[in-house]
Amino acid sequence: MGLEGKTAIVTGGGRDIGRACALRLAADGATVAINYHSSAAGADSAVAEIEAAGGSAFALRGDMTSAADAAALIATAIERFGRIDVLVHVTGGLVARKTLPEITPEHWQTVMDLNVTSLLLLTQAALPHLGAGSSIVALASQAARDGGGGGAIAYAASKGAVATMVRGMAKELGPDIRVNGVCPGMIATGFHDTFTKDEVRANVAKGTPLKREGRSEEVAELVRFLASDDGSFVTGTNVDINGGLLFS
Repeated sequence: MGLEGKTAIVTGGGRDIGRACALRLAADGATVAINYHSSAAGADSAVAEIEAAGGSAFALRGDMTSAADAAALIATAIERFGRIDVLVHVTGGLVARKTLPEITPEHWQTVMDLNVTSLLLLTQAALPHLGAGSSIVALASQAARDGGGGGAIAYAASKGAVATMVRGMAKELGPDIRVNGVCPGMIATGFHDTFTKDEVRANVAKGTPLKREGRSEEVAELVRFLASDDGSFVTGTNVDINGGLLFS
């Protein structure tokens, strides 16, 4: 078990990719603190599944755009588990598709806070507890590479900022802490259920060499590799996972 004896925090862990990450890290031996904002049922069921398998986890609601909530998550994890070794930041979202003329300053700031400021606040809160050998994995997006689909300029810009933060943090926090990003393409999640038309999803899937959408569990497997000592010489990179739709 590559993460046995270690503690991982997963934000946005109540559904889809975040939930899959929490389960996968626990399966590799980590105790897991799951943050969620609105997906209580998914977070609670993940905790139950981890505990049923003999692991240890808890779920805590919190808004990661709030410094106080981010600090409370870290403090609770330290109180419960005594340490933090892995930080997985999945918190984020598109909020709404808006074309360039439709983007208001309020919408822009909301998207930036959700995707970028939350990563900053969580990392700042966790830093005093991240020792040598720790790792941070942040979810960027294929949109950070290609600008995203229609109405996703704010989202793509925010995910581009996440990818750049990964590079900067890797340089600043090394050699003790590794920092990497993950850039998912078309993954079968509630995100695309909400924001992407079925025909668009089908066309994108057909455009990949693998001819399908990805699964949350496949993204979680990549996150596990980057978070664990298996990825001990990988830092400052943003890894594509998109079925070959985009090569970078």
